[in-house]
Amino acid sequence: MRRILAALIACLIISVPCSTKEPDAASGILANALDFSKPPVLPKVESLSPEMIESSIKRGIDFLIEDQNPNGSWGSPTRTKSLNIYAPVPGAHHAFRTATTALCISALIETQSADPAAVKALERGEQWLLENLAQLRRASGDALYNVWGHAYSIQALVRMHKRHESDNELKKQIVNLIEMQYDKLTRYESVDGGWGYYDFRYEARKPTSSSISFVNGTVLIAFAEAKAIGVPPPERIVKRAIAALMRQQKPDFTYLYGEYLQYQPMRGINRPGGSLGRSQCCNCALRYWGDKQITDNVVKNWLYRLYVRNGWLDIGRKRPVPHESWMQVAGYFYYYGHYYAGLSLKLLPDDQQAPYQTMLAELMLDRQEKDGSWWDYPLYDYHQPYGTGFALMTLQRCLPNPSPLTEKEN
Repeated sequence: MRRILAALIACLIISVPCSTKEPDAASGILANALDFSKPPVLPKVESLSPEMIESSIKRGIDFLIEDQNPNGSWGSPTRTKSLNIYAPVPGAHHAFRTATTALCISALIETQSADPAAVKALERGEQWLLENLAQLRRASGDALYNVWGHAYSIQALVRMHKRHESDNELKKQIVNLIEMQYDKLTRYESVDGGWGYYDFRYEARKPTSSSISFVNGTVLIAFAEAKAIGVPPPERIVKRAIAALMRQQKPDFTYLYGEYLQYQPMRGINRPGGSLGRSQCCNCALRYWGDKQITDNVVKNWLYRLYVRNGWLDIGRKRPVPHESWMQVAGYFYYYGHYYAGLSLKLLPDDQQAPYQTMLAELMLDRQEKDGSWWDYPLYDYHQPYGTGFALMTLQRCLPNPSPLTEKEN
């Protein structure tokens, strides 16, 4: 039965019929082909006040405080439904909970709330991660969801390292845990380089999983952040992951979903609309690692495209079956893609970020739920906290940059 379920999941990614014709933008501004030699002509977007963004952030923080588990983590294998994705117990849920908790920790650190309840929630989350991360590993021969937990935990640990700057003993523990994640990601690296989250081929000790573009991007960004605080990742693993990602890059800076689709580059999921939720991550990762082809104009054009063609992602949001939407988009691409758009806009000079900040903030504010959360795909009880973590970190990067005069006055 497990083999049958695994095969069905794999088929979902490559067999869902969909149109490959992309609609024109309502504004009529979007050209059929992108010209990366120049920045895009931006649509008129009404600016948002910092107070509106800060109010939304506060509501999101309040949700995380309320939603935290008694043990300090976020997310659980509850709120089940008949359409849940393949998740062998208990390892898959260890991975989901670890990744979700790491995202919530990162969000609370970045938003820097002075609310005592938020500080307490952050401290409890940090303690849970420190105590439980070492136990995270592969769930089964065919399910490697743990790669998400390793990657997002590295990012959370980097932020914790900066937050506890004066605590040398804790910083040493954090560095040890980051290096442990390097070891795990080396162990679970695909034979082809990079990482996948399923191994439906041979379930070998060294995973024979197909390299997945956005998993590579996610891990490479976490690696770059850790390197920046003086904890460099294994050079060989980085080079192999970059090579695997480059093999999946198309001339328009879209990316194949996974290397197993290399001979189907024009399938819906590999076209611009299907790549919209992962181009931001992959381009950002390559830029972090020194790829000069990822210019500011590449970043700007894909930030613009994310906004004007957001419908490709939004129409898949909240659908319960992965990849059932047009361009085979899955709901869980939504806030993931916008988080990496937030990272991407910070690659631009400070004085060129404002219009892209406004566009991203508008999308996030429009989609916040009544309870203060954000969610894009019903995944047991992980979707609201992980969606909220992503959205909070996106909005934090949408706040206006202080002017040099303001910085001087402060």
